[in-house]
Amino acid sequence: MKTIFKVIGVILLLLIAVIVAAPFLIPTDAIFNKVSEQVEQTTGRSLTIQGDKTLSVFPSLKLELNDVHFANMQSGSQADMASMQQLAIHIPWFSLFGGEFKLEKFVINEPNVLLETDKNGKANWQLFDGVAEQPTDTAQASGATKLPESFDIQLGEVAIYGGTFTYLDGITGAKQQISDLDLAILLPSLRETLTIKGGITYMQERFELDVTLDTLAKAIEGETFNITKAVASRLVDVQFKGAIANQGKDIQGQLSLSGDSVKEIAKWQGVALEAKEEAFNAFNVKGEMRLQGEKFTLSELLATLDALQIKGQSDINLGQRLIVNANIDLGMLDLNPYLPEAVAKDENETQPNSDAPAEPIVWDDTKMDLSGLNALDANVVVRSSGLKANDITLGANQFTINLNNAVAKISLDKFAAYEGNGQGMITINAKQVPYTIATNFSLDKIDAQPLLTDAAGFDKLMGKGSLNWDLATSGDSQKSFINALQGKLAFEFADGAVKGANIAEMVRKGKELIKGNLGAVSEGLDTGFDNSEQTDFSALTGSFNFTNGVGKNSDLSMLSPLIRITGEGDVDLPMTTVNYRLVTGIVDSLEGQGTTDDSTGFKIPVRIKGPFHDVGINLDMSKAAEDEVKEKAKDKVKEKLKGLFG
Repeated sequence: MKTIFKVIGVILLLLIAVIVAAPFLIPTDAIFNKVSEQVEQTTGRSLTIQGDKTLSVFPSLKLELNDVHFANMQSGSQADMASMQQLAIHIPWFSLFGGEFKLEKFVINEPNVLLETDKNGKANWQLFDGVAEQPTDTAQASGATKLPESFDIQLGEVAIYGGTFTYLDGITGAKQQISDLDLAILLPSLRETLTIKGGITYMQERFELDVTLDTLAKAIEGETFNITKAVASRLVDVQFKGAIANQGKDIQGQLSLSGDSVKEIAKWQGVALEAKEEAFNAFNVKGEMRLQGEKFTLSELLATLDALQIKGQSDINLGQRLIVNANIDLGMLDLNPYLPEAVAKDENETQPNSDAPAEPIVWDDTKMDLSGLNALDANVVVRSSGLKANDITLGANQFTINLNNAVAKISLDKFAAYEGNGQGMITINAKQVPYTIATNFSLDKIDAQPLLTDAAGFDKLMGKGSLNWDLATSGDSQKSFINALQGKLAFEFADGAVKGANIAEMVRKGKELIKGNLGAVSEGLDTGFDNSEQTDFSALTGSFNFTNGVGKNSDLSMLSPLIRITGEGDVDLPMTTVNYRLVTGIVDSLEGQGTTDDSTGFKIPVRIKGPFHDVGINLDMSKAAEDEVKEKAKDKVKEKLKGLFG
């Protein structure tokens, strides 16, 4: 028994001695040369060590290589494709004596890796041309690599700590970089599942990765392989499950993106996205995607942004010029949260004091930059079951956006709102400054009061009818567009009223004054608009011709019970003033608004004049009195009128 223990003791001592002596007995350079030889045979690239090489055997056989360099392709932008501060290679003991060289684990510290394409598009990560079998038929002559059946790489686990990975496009010059790597890559075999887990930093943001690839051999040989990818971060979560074919030129599968704040993503990208608190927050995008060559297709799209829901499909050509085609259903589209604060109105905002004086209108002279319209071409069809913008509310609508070489055409194909319908076109030419804008719209059976109230805050006109315009302008700011407005606007309304004044009653009072019957007339003929008063009409028609922002009208006609009104005047948009003269006549016939008799008896002009925020209306008594006095020579009436009206 003592002999057995002695033998065991001797063996243990010998093992300890071997372990202690192994670093001195095992030729380190020979092991490195073995590794370097296999790398060069596999990739055709040299692996060199400019620092120290050390070998330790306890608790495992580990080769540490310092200041390691891996050569780039000959047409690369720099000598090294990769360099690293330290490479630690864990080698199974039996690998050295079993005749089959295997690697158990790589630990890479502070790598600096460059992935690039040259000016001809050749990629430096095509590493296996040296061991590839030559194609034997035309079907294989497409450039795909074919690995020999006996060839394999078994790296076990590759751990990467720190360093940077850089991508450089030799054709476009585009450059992307990730840093601070903390990755674990499991590659038991080229023909087994590859997994990558860990984190990276890109543009100062941390991203956690979880990638699974069914076999790396398929990817190397250009065959179709399956991949699942999950990226998690503070800004966005991305999930993809699908297949990659044709050496990465055909990618398809299920794509999902989600995040809590679009504003934060824009800030990360250096884009100033000024938005309300409730706008551009949580988002979610799901769809079936395919990237085939330069064409990216997204079908079965389902997306949400805040309270908005979007369905549809799109395809994007990623060639030298971005081209977008899409067909989208936006559901109920409420744009108010996304409009600038100065434009959009808060539904909870308290109404201003009605007794407070109205503020003058000031056109904004801030320069607009529409050069972004030249960034891409597009043809997008957009539908919605309803739309809100400021106070404007539309029903079901559809419009088409066509963008080609900085010229945008927005076609209103379907329009339902304010009990009416319509169609129209907006054309914006942003090829050069000043920009030009042309609009052509035809709206029919529109309820005027809610439309004008929501669109312009003007609630004085009631009635249903048509509104048509063909207007054009040019400039680079709101003010310049207003100053250059040209074209025509026409309207035709029926069975309505103009709020703010009872013109027929004013004319009757004027007639009584002319006759000298002051006792029959109440005070206040020279007054502003009064919402308690209105002038009914059976028909209201007219048109404006705009030149340099000033609209001239000479064909106004309003048929009203017992009164006929014609008018002419100017609406000066640049100066925000109106100067208009109506001529009113009381119908002699008692048939009222249904009469076909256009004759009128007593006539008197009505003057509408002033800035938009404080328009006044009054009777032009001087002209009426002059005509009446000439006819009847009533000097006393004239004197009374002078005393009353100055």
